[in-house]
Amino acid sequence: MSVTTYNLPAVLVIEDEVQIRRLLRGCLERNGFQVVEAPNGEAGLANAISTQPDAVLLDLRLPDMDGLEVLKRLREWSDAPVIVISVRNREADKIAALNGGANDYLTKPFGTGELLARLQVALRSRLPMTKPEVFHSGPLTVDLTTRTVTIKDRIIKLTATEYSLLLFFVQHAGKVLTHGQILSEVWDVQEPNETGQLRVYIRYLREKLEPNPAKPQLLMTEPGVGYRLVLRD
Repeated sequence: MSVTTYNLPAVLVIEDEVQIRRLLRGCLERNGFQVVEAPNGEAGLANAISTQPDAVLLDLRLPDMDGLEVLKRLREWSDAPVIVISVRNREADKIAALNGGANDYLTKPFGTGELLARLQVALRSRLPMTKPEVFHSGPLTVDLTTRTVTIKDRIIKLTATEYSLLLFFVQHAGKVLTHGQILSEVWDVQEPNETGQLRVYIRYLREKLEPNPAKPQLLMTEPGVGYRLVLRD
């Protein structure tokens, strides 16, 4: 039976620690979500099939199988947004999860406000919609038809490479993009460790788009993993 009674979005929490499941349930239910819990990978996969959740919060360290295996099996049939919540903070773990199909990655401990914000972004990305011709995020506007970029109505001149990089972020706004994904798409480079050129162009974009490039508000760094273009009202 589906858990989406009363049209509330349903979130499947696959987490073996009871205290964390209790914390997440309270936070999510207070903010208008239904919650389905699973203490291990097998139960999580079974609940995903039976309840068809709108999103999944997935721990990587489960008692019966690795969370990356759960993610792999989910992605064989489901396009539901998956946010990994894990104590693992190694770069390799984050990249493996994102490349394996996760929409986002949060390292424990994390703030519930940040979790809710990223969950809302992940859910918006799943909504069926026509491709917008104009993208907005805070002061940033990108007209995809005319290739015009503005900050508070001030036209920003970008080079072809800078625009290609920004466009890739716009196409995946709100989602963490790994160094490897960006290098492959924008520069057709298959070596994820060759990040020098990428860092240079991120700096160029921040200097043109951010009021204070040293404290970016739009183009955020995900340490050891990559970057994310924030969706702002």
